[in-house]
Amino acid sequence: MGDASADQAIRSFLTSIQAGDRCSGVVAAVSRSGVTVTLDGFAARPLGVVGPLDVSWQRSRADAAVVGQRITAEVLSLDLEEGRVCLSMAATENPELWAFLKRLRYGQRLTGTVATIESFGVFVTLDEGPAHPVYPGVGFITYPELSWRRFEAVSEVVEVGQRVYCEFLQFDTWNGEARLSLRATQPDPFLWFFDDIAVGQRVTGQVTKVLPFGVFVQVAEDVEGLVHLPELSAHPGRAPEDVVQVGEELTVVVTDVDRERRRLSLSLRQA
Repeated sequence: MGDASADQAIRSFLTSIQAGDRCSGVVAAVSRSGVTVTLDGFAARPLGVVGPLDVSWQRSRADAAVVGQRITAEVLSLDLEEGRVCLSMAATENPELWAFLKRLRYGQRLTGTVATIESFGVFVTLDEGPAHPVYPGVGFITYPELSWRRFEAVSEVVEVGQRVYCEFLQFDTWNGEARLSLRATQPDPFLWFFDDIAVGQRVTGQVTKVLPFGVFVQVAEDVEGLVHLPELSAHPGRAPEDVVQVGEELTVVVTDVDRERRRLSLSLRQA
C-alpha cells in the first residue's frame, strides 16, 4: 500500500472514532513514554497511544500493560495529522470515578472537606462522587487558586478538616482529579479597585514585604502593588531595605495597571 493510500486508510479509520468512545486492541509496545496499541479494525500499525500517566492511577506501567495483552481504553483525543488516538486505560480501570468527573462542568459549585495539605496543593474530599483510588481526595486546589490575596503559609487560608465551597475548573485526566478553585467563589478585590484607579494617581499604603527587586505595598484590603527597584529611590544602587521597612506607610504613584494579569505597578521615586 502506497504512502498516500496508507494515510487515507488511517484517516478513514480515525474519522469513525470520537472522544469518549471506548476502543479495544492489543498492546504493541511498552516504554517510558507510554503504551502503543494496535486497535481492533486496523491491524496495519499501532494507532493507539496511552500516555505514561494515563496507563493506571493504581498500578505501575509494567503491571498494568504487557505486550500482547488485550486492553480496553477510552478515547481522550484524536490527532488526524499524526495519525494516532490518545487513549486512557485509567478511565476503564475506574469507570465510576471517570464518569463522575466527566459529568462536572466548568463553574459548577462543589462542597467538601480539606483532606491534606501538600507542598504542591490541597486535596479535598468531595461530598458527592466516589473516593479516589490513590489520593486522599478527588478534588484538588493549586496554591494560586486558594485565594486572591498573597499569603505566606497555606494555614492562613485553609486547614485540614475545614469545610470548603469551591468552583470546578477542569477534569485532570492524568491524575483523575477535579481541579477546583476556592478563590473563584470569592469577590476579586482587584476588580473594584481597578475601577477607581488610574495611572498617575497617588495612593497611600503600607509596606508588606521587602525583596531584592522591590517592595510590595498594600494599597487597599487584599490589594498589593509592586514598587520595582528603579522606582524605589532617586539614588541608584541603594538596597530596598535601606530605603523602606516593612510596616512603613508610603505615598506612591500608580505607574501601570495590568487588569489581565492583575498587577499594579507603583513608584515611590515619582511621588
